[in-house]
Amino acid sequence: MSSSVGGPTPPPVTVTLRPWSGPWTADDPYANFKAEVASYRLADPLRTLRGLSQELDVPVEALVHYVLAKYAVAGSEGLLQIGSTAVERMWSVCNRALAEGTAQARLAAFDTLQQMISWLRFPLTQPDTYPGMDDPAH
Repeated sequence: MSSSVGGPTPPPVTVTLRPWSGPWTADDPYANFKAEVASYRLADPLRTLRGLSQELDVPVEALVHYVLAKYAVAGSEGLLQIGSTAVERMWSVCNRALAEGTAQARLAAFDTLQQMISWLRFPLTQPDTYPGMDDPAH
C-alpha cells in the first residue's frame, strides 16, 4: 500500500550550510541566540539526517526541509499551546522588571515567572489531576 500527501509541491531551494562563529557585540540584544548558533558550528546535522534517511527511506533533502520547517513554526506552535494571554502576562512581568532596572526587580520577576510556569506545568507534575489522560485513547 502506498500513501502520500497531495497538493502542489513548491520548487526546490538550494541552501549552503555554513558554520558560523560570529562576531557579535556584548550589548547585542540577540547575543544569547548568536552564541547558541555558534555553539553548533562543529556539529554535522547531515550525519544524523543521512542515517535517518537511510532508515526511513525518505530523501535527506526532504528531512532537511522538515527539520527547518518544524523549527521555524515552533514559536507559533508554542504560542498556540500556551495562549496569547499567558504569553502577554509573562512578557509584562519582564517589561516591568526591565523598566525598574534593578536586580531586586529582576529577582521578583523571576519569582513571578516561576510561579506562572509552575501553574502551567501543574497537569504535567500532578498526573492525578486529569484522570485517564495517561490513556493513549485520549
